[in-house]
Amino acid sequence: MSDEFYRIRRLPPYVFAEVNAMKAEARARGEDIIDLGMGNPDQPPARHIIDKLCETANNPTAHRYSASKGIKGLRRAQAAYYQRRFGVELDPDSEIVVTLGSKEGLANLAQAITAPGDVVLAPNPSYPIHTFGFIIAGAAIRSIPAAPGPDFFTRLEYSLRYSVPKPSVLVVGYPSNPTAYVADLDFYAQVVEFAREHDLKLISDVAYAEIYYDDPPPSILQVPGAKEVAVEFTSLSKTYSMPGWRIGFAVGNRELIAALTRVKSYLDYGAFTPIQVAATAALNGPQDHVGELRAMYRARRDTLVESFGRAGWNVPAPPASMFAWAPIPEQCAEMGAMEFSKALLQHAQVAVSPGVGFGDEGEGFVRIALVENEQRIRQAARGIKRYLAGL
Repeated sequence: MSDEFYRIRRLPPYVFAEVNAMKAEARARGEDIIDLGMGNPDQPPARHIIDKLCETANNPTAHRYSASKGIKGLRRAQAAYYQRRFGVELDPDSEIVVTLGSKEGLANLAQAITAPGDVVLAPNPSYPIHTFGFIIAGAAIRSIPAAPGPDFFTRLEYSLRYSVPKPSVLVVGYPSNPTAYVADLDFYAQVVEFAREHDLKLISDVAYAEIYYDDPPPSILQVPGAKEVAVEFTSLSKTYSMPGWRIGFAVGNRELIAALTRVKSYLDYGAFTPIQVAATAALNGPQDHVGELRAMYRARRDTLVESFGRAGWNVPAPPASMFAWAPIPEQCAEMGAMEFSKALLQHAQVAVSPGVGFGDEGEGFVRIALVENEQRIRQAARGIKRYLAGL
């Protein structure tokens, strides 16, 4: 019966399902699988965040419906974060809405601003919700390069010239998932200018803004005039190791924020109030833990690049994010990303994400998540070395 449903028909089979099923079967057999697939942080939040959650949950009045838009204290905390981190002023009442993670926010904004048949420009490869949120809403996707650079704008111009109807939305995300590309303010300034010139709604995703190893990534809202066209999504999931808490934000353009807020008012009552209070404590409290997590990911990145390199697999060092975007080893290139991922799981007991799960331009790559400690990463390298040597 599900084949008859319009929106379900537009969703292809989940690319990661086959690898995930193999992983579950291997673990059921008692195999020790080193899971570098899903970007699921393995560290807990800082103690003061958990304490605030428990303290608030012990209040008998804290268990009623919350606010769909987010409690005011949390929206003020996000405004303060943008001010100190990016030098961007935001009105907590009209330019910020709290979302159930950035994924929910992106999907609901797509529902709010997209009509069936609209054309949306989205990077390829990219985090799946950047495209499928709009596909579910009925839009058609035209792919643009994930990497910032001259080809990005060449393809934008091409898409504007040959798309019918004219594109209405442009999606960007840096540091990017899965590729770990980063963008600078000059690039963002060109993107904002392009969006304003062609009347495009601009959506930016900076979920990994605090996981960087060189210069801190900027916000697109630092560009003068960006709020006229742009809304930006952030998340506490990776910055504070709070993925299961489902707290994110959309900030920026008042019209887009109002549209998202209105759709959400019909769909949810917001996150559990104690979670929102604890999220406020995360943003307003000591930030030492953020730096410690960044240092941990850097150490894991360096261990992965060094140990996988000695195993015969040269993995480029990502400049940001908690992912490495790795070309398939030369001797395995003909296998393709899916078969190589399955072979690693079967023969090396290492799980990674096939690049084609992030778009067809991801073929030939896999995404490796830095979610295991350094000892386990070296263990993964030994298994990979045995597998590659056996070839």
